[in-house]
Amino acid sequence: MCEQFVVNAEEPFRLGDLWALAEGLERYGIAGFGWGVAWVDREGRIGSHRDVRAFRDDPSRSELGAVKTRAALMHLRRPSKLSTVTTADTQPFEDPKGRFAFGHNGDFRTYRPWRERYLAAGRIAGRADSEVAQRWLEDRWPGAKFGDGNGDVLAELHRTFGGEANLALLTPDGVVRHYAGNTENPLFTFRLDRLKVVSTGLYSIDRSLFRFVAPTAKERHVVPAGFTAVLASQRPVQV
Repeated sequence: MCEQFVVNAEEPFRLGDLWALAEGLERYGIAGFGWGVAWVDREGRIGSHRDVRAFRDDPSRSELGAVKTRAALMHLRRPSKLSTVTTADTQPFEDPKGRFAFGHNGDFRTYRPWRERYLAAGRIAGRADSEVAQRWLEDRWPGAKFGDGNGDVLAELHRTFGGEANLALLTPDGVVRHYAGNTENPLFTFRLDRLKVVSTGLYSIDRSLFRFVAPTAKERHVVPAGFTAVLASQRPVQV
């Protein structure tokens, strides 16, 4: 079961400000089978980094930690199938047209017919179900609806594929979204100093996230199942 979180702030922050949270989620979430992060740069474009090594073992952390942004999406892998520990399956995925970055935590139930369709079209590079959802989202993007309820495109994605699924989204305007659809790993919103966060809960429904990983978190709330938590800055996205 992977762990992931999205972050937004009014003032620019360094990606390195997220490292303590990431380290805790990787350790206590029993992740460590690859990781990735996506962010919005000063030109309003999405940048990303992915590696099949554990977050703790990736030497790129030092350089990446200096990157400034106002919004980010981070994913720490613990795949259901260890055969999917490949670069192609490492998240977050980045849209080829630069429209969004996407992350998934959980297991889809009815993705196989879609996988066969995208595979026949030469659009599948990996083995995991998450990439199938990425392709669906790319095709659905024109005309997609955004909100915080069942009409949101992330809720629509979940209805399409079924199963247990938390879905994270970052767009170039600096808005981050995290849909709660995995009852085995609930989502929590909270604040760490100036950072607004929506994170998975360590695959632990007893709120151990705040005991072991984020004990100083303020304004803690559970995201209701079937809803999308949306974080947006009041300031322009430039950093």
